[in-house]
Parts: sequence; structure tokens; C-alpha cells
Amino acid sequence: MGNLVIVRHGESQWNRENRFTGWADIDLTANGIEQARCAGRALARAGFRFDLAITSMLKRTIRSQWLILDEMDAMFTPVISHWRLNERHYGALTGHSRAEMIERFGEEQVWAWRRGFDSRPPLMESTDARAPQQQARYKDVPRAELPLGESLHDTVERVRVVWNETIAPVLKQGKDVIISSHGNSQRALVKLLEDMPDEEVARFDVPNSVPLVYKLDTDLRVLERKSMTDIPHPGSSAIL
Repeated sequence: MGNLVIVRHGESQWNRENRFTGWADIDLTANGIEQARCAGRALARAGFRFDLAITSMLKRTIRSQWLILDEMDAMFTPVISHWRLNERHYGALTGHSRAEMIERFGEEQVWAWRRGFDSRPPLMESTDARAPQQQARYKDVPRAELPLGESLHDTVERVRVVWNETIAPVLKQGKDVIISSHGNSQRALVKLLEDMPDEEVARFDVPNSVPLVYKLDTDLRVLERKSMTDIPHPGSSAIL
């Protein structure tokens, strides 16, 4: 089968500030731009070529994908952006720092929201200007499908739909696919690919811009998973 490569976006400004980002459309830092370029250069050196690139609807994955493909001299690659690959929606926590939330709710509760598989944060109001129901980019998505706060379990279930409907059929054609992901949409993909236990996937490490390479059989079972951790990075960012 074709190769599947999943790459978390480069460092965003709110990654740097330790803020819950979720569906907020926060751009890359200069460091994040260089991280994405490093990933692209590493994939080019390794000889990768992709038939399809997939991103979320958020600029930090879209820009990271552009930068990766630019370094591979492959910006002609078709790109699909899908809302179901967005980061986990952090609800009312969005925009707040981890330190602020620990002070307000306590470390144990914040840890549960960050790393509990089924723990859903306080919901964002649907009338909030930041809510997806208020944003033009999601105007074609049924309002009932747009979240106002999610657990990792919720994120897995929405990613499962785009996996079954879009990603898996392309891979079954023997095509090579690269996905520019977020920390939790990448955890969701890992869960679907490897049937990883809930507690394990909630703690699965997802560094910025380190390609995760899967080789799959004809039934999309994992034959090999390799993380390209040997690529040079200009720095590391905090991971909520």
C-alpha cells in the first residue's frame, strides 16, 4: 500500500504561550515556520512524494502543509482541508493559559481535561463569536455537528468519519497521503490506526512537525510505524 505520513503543525503563538487553542485560528510563530520547513526537507531527503495532502480548516495546519510541500518542491500536490481534522474543541477553556485554569479549577481537574479520554471541558456558548456556528468557514456544516467542547473520545469519533469517507479510500488505491494535523486529531488517527488503548493514546506524545510514517497492508493494518525524530529542529514548544 501507499505511505501515510502524519505531521503535527509547527509551533503556534498559543503553543508558545501555553494557551488552550482548540478551534481558534492561531498562526505559526517564526519558530513554527522553520519547524515545518525542517519537516519538509527531511521528507524530501527521504524520497517521499505524495498524491494527496490533507489539512484541517485551521491556518496553522494549512500553512504548515504549504511549507512542507514547498520544501519538497511539490506545491502542485492536491490539498483537501476538512473540518473533521480540526484540533479538539476546548470549549470555554479556549484562549486561557494552563496556569490560569489550574488556579481556577485545580491541577487535577485541568489534568483530566487535558489527558482524560472521556473528559469534556466546560462548553463554549453557541452565541460566542468564536463558536464554529458563528464562523463563515463552517457555513456548509450542519450546526448540530459542530462542537462547543469535546473530549478526546469525541474527537476520535469525528475523525473516524473523515478517515472512513476520505482518507482510507485513497490509501486503498495505493496512493501516498500526508496529513497536516493537530495534537489531538493526530492522537485520534493513531487510535484508529493502531487501536491504541484509551489511556495510552491520551498520553501519546505528539511533537510539533515530527513526521510519523506508517506503512500499511492492503487492509490498512499497520505493518510499521516510524517517527522521524532525527530531524534538526530550531526549538521545541509546550504541548497541552
